[in-house]
Amino acid sequence: MNKKILIWSITAALAGFLFGFDTVVISGAEKKLQLLWHSSDMFHGVVVIGMALWGTVVGAFFGGIPTNKIGRKNTLIWIGVLYTISAVGSGLANDPWTFAVFRFIGGLGVGASTIAAPAYISEIAPAKDRGKLVGLYQFNIVFGILIAFLSNYLLNNVGENDWRWMIGVEAFPAALYTVFALTVPKSPRWLLTKFRNAEARKVLQIISPDQDPEKLMLEIKDEMENTVPHENIFLKKYRFPLILAFLIAFFNQLSGINAFLYYAPRILTEAGLAESSALLSSIGVGVTNLLFTFLGIFLIDRLGRRQLMYICSFGYIISLSLVSMAFFLHWEGGFIPVFLFMFIASHAIGQGTVIWVFISEIFPNHLRGSGQSFGSSVHWVLAAVVPSLVPVLFGTIGAGFVFLIFAVMMVFQLLFVIFMMPETKGVPLEELSKKLIK
Repeated sequence: MNKKILIWSITAALAGFLFGFDTVVISGAEKKLQLLWHSSDMFHGVVVIGMALWGTVVGAFFGGIPTNKIGRKNTLIWIGVLYTISAVGSGLANDPWTFAVFRFIGGLGVGASTIAAPAYISEIAPAKDRGKLVGLYQFNIVFGILIAFLSNYLLNNVGENDWRWMIGVEAFPAALYTVFALTVPKSPRWLLTKFRNAEARKVLQIISPDQDPEKLMLEIKDEMENTVPHENIFLKKYRFPLILAFLIAFFNQLSGINAFLYYAPRILTEAGLAESSALLSSIGVGVTNLLFTFLGIFLIDRLGRRQLMYICSFGYIISLSLVSMAFFLHWEGGFIPVFLFMFIASHAIGQGTVIWVFISEIFPNHLRGSGQSFGSSVHWVLAAVVPSLVPVLFGTIGAGFVFLIFAVMMVFQLLFVIFMMPETKGVPLEELSKKLIK
């Protein structure tokens, strides 16, 4: 593999590290903040926790605009700036509304990163390695999640305002990432959509030294010439990739993954573990997530996207059903954490690894930013709604019913994989466009 492509892919994928860290770091502080500000379950879920998620929705919804207009690289740089501002501001906040505003800003970065980073990597990666390289984004997400769990454990009880350190420490990696993002080149496919041929040729000569850059440019331009100026992803011919993006994002969140990651210590405490044990078990969740994501990245260009989705669907159904039974039958102590670890492993090897790769592949070059924006928006609207409802649902219908609903939804995901999901492994982006556009 071209070393420069690997380095640039890792750099772009570091936006995923900040995504994972920012998303989960709140889990160690959320109970402390609820006690500190005497928030009701509804206010805590919707404002203190939920504002970051709604920021992510806005970032995902509008992130396609800068990704297309100013380019993948420049968008990645601005994402780093947003993360830095959010970490400093929320760490210094003295009331829930100020805290929520700065968490909202971080959410904008998370949402936009789910568009810009996978789009950038997919456009510089060779087809045979595209899955594993785009998968680095997901690997960095779960690595960020693990570091957030570990950071929360180490910073717990370091002082009266330990939550400030838990939240604010993100400013250091965010600033570092912003500097790194300045060093990557612009995407050659984006440059060609802006008719900046000379710049695109230079990048193509670096990323594909064994291929004629003029031939590659002709192939990319050929795909562009079959499009209509100013068209959008909602035209009839793009209906199939649009449905695919919607369903994979829909099922990703209806597995309950973000609900669990946001409230891991709370759920483990409800399962019968002490608070310190719950925080420590959260680190185990992060390690499991990381290891099985690494396995998923290893397999995605070997087995393919569809096979990983089969594996994860069956794993989801079994593990979530067991968690639900455990809550109903009061199997307290060690049972529920084990089942939840199975759930995390199933997610990491399948949906977690596949989603951003798959959405970055199924739309044509000139609409990739818009298509990913749509898929990410669906993902993040549900990621905002589902975790925001968790405290209320746990207090009303109970954890057993909540996990049962997630298990049933994964049966429907399995049907989606069987009857609708195409395999995209090893297929050039321009060829995929021709296959999926009806």
